[in-house]
Formats: sequence, C-alpha cells, structure tokens
Amino acid sequence: MIEVLFIPPAATVQDLGRDGYWSQGLGRAGVMDALSHSVANMLLGNDVDAATLEIPLTPARFRFRQAGAFALAGAACGATLAGRPLPRVWAGMADAGDVLELGPMTSGARSYLALPGGIDVPAVLGSRSTQLREGFGGLEGRVLAAGDVLRAASETLPLPPVGLSLTMPALRAAGAAEIELRALPSAEHGDFAPASREAFWTTPYTVSQQSNRQGYRLEGETLAYEASGELRSHGIAPGIVQVPGGGQPIIQLADSATMGGYPKIAAVIEPDLWRIAQARPGDRLRFRQVTLAEAALAARTQQEWLAGIRTQLEGFLTRQRGWL
Repeated sequence: MIEVLFIPPAATVQDLGRDGYWSQGLGRAGVMDALSHSVANMLLGNDVDAATLEIPLTPARFRFRQAGAFALAGAACGATLAGRPLPRVWAGMADAGDVLELGPMTSGARSYLALPGGIDVPAVLGSRSTQLREGFGGLEGRVLAAGDVLRAASETLPLPPVGLSLTMPALRAAGAAEIELRALPSAEHGDFAPASREAFWTTPYTVSQQSNRQGYRLEGETLAYEASGELRSHGIAPGIVQVPGGGQPIIQLADSATMGGYPKIAAVIEPDLWRIAQARPGDRLRFRQVTLAEAALAARTQQEWLAGIRTQLEGFLTRQRGWL
C-alpha cells in the first residue's frame, strides 16, 4: 500500500486497454507504453495486463504505508528509495515508511509503477484503465492527486535484497538524433501530392507542445492533400497518422477517438507505439515505410523478446521462493 505525497497532474491508473467497444464509440484507453508497462508487471510476476500507474510528468513522491514490493520501468528519472538510487528498470522491496521519489525525467517521457498483482481498482467493462474523457475506470475515473492511496491486488512476493533489474530496448538507434517509427501507408496515402508523400517518409518531424494521450501533433514539412470532395468520418485507432487542413500530421494515441474525418497518410505499427509514448516535446521523429510482412515480423519479434524475459524471470522467482 502506497500513499501519493506529491504528483503532477495527468498520472492515471492504466492497463492494456478496454477492447470491444469501438463500435459503440468508446475508445481503448490503456497505457501509452505497453512495453514498459509489461516489463514492470513481469518483474513482479504479474500478468502483463495488470493495472499500473502511468506517470507522464515528474517529480513525484510516494510513501509506503507498509512493507512491500514494487517495480519501476520507463523513463530515466533518477528514482530513489529512502535516498538510495535505483536503476531505471527495477523491482525490489520497500520498508514501511520508505519514500520513493522520481526526479526530473532526463530521457523518455513516462514512468510506470507496478505493485504485486497490479493496482487494486475495480474492473469496468473488462478493464481497469482510466477513461478520462468519459470519467470512469482507474481510480474514480480521474488523475491521481496527493493523498490518494494505491493498494496492491495480491500479497508481496519475495524478491532478492538487491532487487531485479533489466535492460530495455533503446529508444533511438545508436548515434541517431531521431526516433524512428516504422509505419504502413494508410487509406488516403495515395491522395497526397507526390512531393508530400516523399517528404513524409524522408524528412523528420518534431513533437509539438500540443501533445497528450489523445494524440501527438507534429511540426515539419506541410503535407498537401490533393483529392477533391470531403471525406466522411471513418474509424481510427492508435497509431493512425491523420493530416488536418493545416497539413501538419497528428498521430492518434491511447485516448484517440473512434471516428475521424481527416485523411490518413500512414499507420505506425503497434510494436513502435511505445517509442512515441517515450518521445517528449521537441524530440524529432522519422517515419520509415515497411510492408505488412515486416510489420508482422516486428510484432512477433517483440512478443518473443517479452516471452523470453518472462521465462527468465519466472525461473528466477521460482528459485528465489525455494531458497526462502
């Protein structure tokens, strides 16, 4: 059980999202960075869909009201427990009264805090994710505030005194200034001017300050849409890149609407959505066109990496319980 001592606005309880209600106009919500969320859960032996706390802004501070385990993954933020520095991705034990502090983020944009069994909040429509626009799910359908208390859904598992730590995939390729996003051409891709299509795939775009869980607005080459007539509203999902009248792209993300009328030039593949989630305003993105086969391979590769991590952790935690 932990108490929130200080937290900036916008931190919410999330899991992998609320599927099955798109046709009724209810979006998925869920975590922005499913990779970090899943790793934080696996470090505690949780199911990957267990609810975590998504923290998009720091500093933040929490007090453990009783001894227990927890895990952190995501952005580098100089986390400390009772004054002791913690690795960027870590799971371990806290004593009653210990204070966990997350400092300013120096790399990445979101941290994830996991508790044994997940954060104990009610499931609504099959998910514990917070739907901020609709005002339900998570902790009373709202962002967290000082004084809130988060409870673990299960008993603490024994962890080694030094804790557990992992290395995550790099946000950028070695030596790269930009974050590369693999994407597929979308429905209206061919209706953009040839020069605009070329610019989209070859020039970088900067994440603007007008970015949030609903979508990231980008700044860069203006894209010209050449088709005549007005598009009808159509279904959209996280990863879709829309281009409104001003010609600057918007990447739809976890809290995206279910319908939209702007033309779609591309769709970022799901294995790369975590990279967008860890991009900050001012970061530069570059889109790389891939095929459906390449997108499927990327998804399999990421799932195999996660499965390998889970197997290693389960083996270690089983041995740890035996030793104790």
